[in-house]
Amino acid sequence: MSALNLYDTKSRVIAPFKPLKKGEVGIYLCGATVQAPPHIGHIRSGVNFDILRRWLITSGFNVTFVRNVTDIDDKILHKAVHEEIPWWQVAMKYERAFTDAYNVLNVLPPTYEPRATGHITQMIELMQKLIENGSAYAPGNGDVYLEVRKLKEYLTLSNQKLDDLQSSEDADSTFKKDPKDFALWKAAKKGDPAWPTPWGAGRPGWHLECSAMAHAYLGEAFDIHGGGLDLIFPHHENEISQSNAAGYKFANTWMHNAWVTTSGEKMSKSLGNSLQVVEILKKVRGIELRWYLGSAHYRSMLEFSFEALNESATAFKRIEAFLSRAESVIGKEIEIVIADEFANAMNDDLAVPQGLAFIAESMRIGNSAGDDKKVLAKTAGEIRGALSILGCDPKDTAFAKDKSNDAAMDGLIKLALAQREAARERKDFKAADEIRDQIASLGITVEDTTNGPRWSY
Repeated sequence: MSALNLYDTKSRVIAPFKPLKKGEVGIYLCGATVQAPPHIGHIRSGVNFDILRRWLITSGFNVTFVRNVTDIDDKILHKAVHEEIPWWQVAMKYERAFTDAYNVLNVLPPTYEPRATGHITQMIELMQKLIENGSAYAPGNGDVYLEVRKLKEYLTLSNQKLDDLQSSEDADSTFKKDPKDFALWKAAKKGDPAWPTPWGAGRPGWHLECSAMAHAYLGEAFDIHGGGLDLIFPHHENEISQSNAAGYKFANTWMHNAWVTTSGEKMSKSLGNSLQVVEILKKVRGIELRWYLGSAHYRSMLEFSFEALNESATAFKRIEAFLSRAESVIGKEIEIVIADEFANAMNDDLAVPQGLAFIAESMRIGNSAGDDKKVLAKTAGEIRGALSILGCDPKDTAFAKDKSNDAAMDGLIKLALAQREAARERKDFKAADEIRDQIASLGITVEDTTNGPRWSY
């Protein structure tokens, strides 16, 4: 079995992953700005990095996984005005919506999930350090800025040139030494929430929170920092700059997932309502949506369409049907096995598409084996092992609601099949055929076996 190799956005190469501390991995993932319900573009990042986490755990690492919540932000304040409720109520409402979405898609809860507003003390300490060493300045109006032209490694993640950038619009440029300096802290505006600091009351800039919280939970250096492609600039660039300026090595490897796209473009706000997780779950099960979102390589764009989603869901139902048949023939629960071929795919920068090809080939072999228990046990075990890494094991308790629905469906279909068998026994073949056709119209296939009829999606 090969060693784990991961793509580093900063170096632009796939290289062997070497944790800073043997057997331990620290990961910081930029989480949600909780100002609206989650859509699938938001949640893809959670699924992609959950697959990474699961694979690291399976590979023997003890993983500390930190995913923050940005619960104070301009967008949250604007939404509070629009919804006519307090800003903190907006944040709490949509944080819970994100948590519900993560849970229904079987995304493991983070080791720590810090909120920005709970770490103001750490942010003040970081700003104090940056001001004292000359990297940041407080012009006297309550703002605090990082002086970007003093930073040797600024823009090394996105490979841009400072003079080519537009001026930062995160605060009033009147008080900046350079228009491209960015705000660590924003002075209080009338009616907005504010926290006291030595430089005046206000609230944190977006970038400051992640540097402070990553340092608080993972230390001055940690293994992996993750997020979406759209965070490379300015968010992650600014995280690096303020952390490095404080003397922290910060993240050793940078990983970024690509977007969910529609018509070749990043998912537009106009489609947001129809593509909210809660809306899509009216069309497919949680396990099927997870399977779809995790099916593309994390660095590849995922072009969304309902047609593709339905095709993906149908393909997953075939996998479930195979596992169900295999378990029925074997006569006991299938044991999870991680095959070397699947492991090699995951070790190649989480090459999930190759992993899916392995699952398809294992199904082909298993289906060709008839009722050969040995072959079925091997192929089904390896498929279930792959699904456990992808977070799509049908036996996972996270999908208990899905399974309860399946149990109800199973009971109804078995009742119909019993009626069909009764019709056949009394030689009423017309009625038997009509029952079978009605079942087939629901998208359900009936297979007559030596052990009686068996159904599948």
